[in-house]
Amino acid sequence: MARLDDKVAVITGAASGIGRATAVRFASEGAAVVVADLNGQGGEETVAECKRAGGRAVFQKVDVLSEAEIKATVDRAVSDFGKLNVIFNNAGLAGAVGRIEETTAENWDRTLAILLRAVFLGMKYAVPAMRQAGGGSIISTASIAGLRGGAGPHAYSAAKAAVINLTRSVALEVGKDRIRVNCICPGGINTPLIYNNVPGGFEVADQFLKSIQAIPRAGAAADIAAMAAFLASDDAEWITGTAMVVDGGFTAGPVLFGDRNAIEPPAGGFMGPSFEQKK
Repeated sequence: MARLDDKVAVITGAASGIGRATAVRFASEGAAVVVADLNGQGGEETVAECKRAGGRAVFQKVDVLSEAEIKATVDRAVSDFGKLNVIFNNAGLAGAVGRIEETTAENWDRTLAILLRAVFLGMKYAVPAMRQAGGGSIISTASIAGLRGGAGPHAYSAAKAAVINLTRSVALEVGKDRIRVNCICPGGINTPLIYNNVPGGFEVADQFLKSIQAIPRAGAAADIAAMAAFLASDDAEWITGTAMVVDGGFTAGPVLFGDRNAIEPPAGGFMGPSFEQKK
């Protein structure tokens, strides 16, 4: 019996990167998956990969800025697969970047809406469905940027710190319903969100990321998918209110020896979803 047999999951931001890797991992372990994303082409590609992995999956177009569309995504899981056991609030972007005095209020607000408000809405609509199913697992993508300074842009870091504490507070509320609430704090994961904005692309990003933590390789989307699969499974039934750090040792401290050549940060502005970025 596969670890996620008979579970139904919604994954936002599942058209690429961490979301896609997690959707395919869930499908390979027996889950039925609602692949939710704004990127229709990428979402359908993820559905095809889930099916090749032996699982069931459907694509649901969702803009996580829309409360109605997030609710519709949860409803799709129940209507197509009969219930909801897992939601992975994963959709994200870098958002507002640049110096604090260059950050516009509009870009700040949009960043927090995508990275924090959407997590709140995912939790809000998942809880009743999970309660009806007898329990479940809510997982959200936070970041090591929510744990320490200097690990991310200002708005991104603030939003991810809020996701961590929202995880804790909601876990205390819904534990009695056998609903577990946890988040994952990735370190440097070499996904399109990173390498599409680095001169030299994947290879340059890979070389830099593998130099900044104890384990000398860049993080991969599969590393986060593995943690998400654990948190979604019954193996984690006594784990709630936690921020699971998956960072190759980055937050343990600086590497004593190694190449410290930094990648130049982007200029001020707003970095959108990976599928809209330069290739």
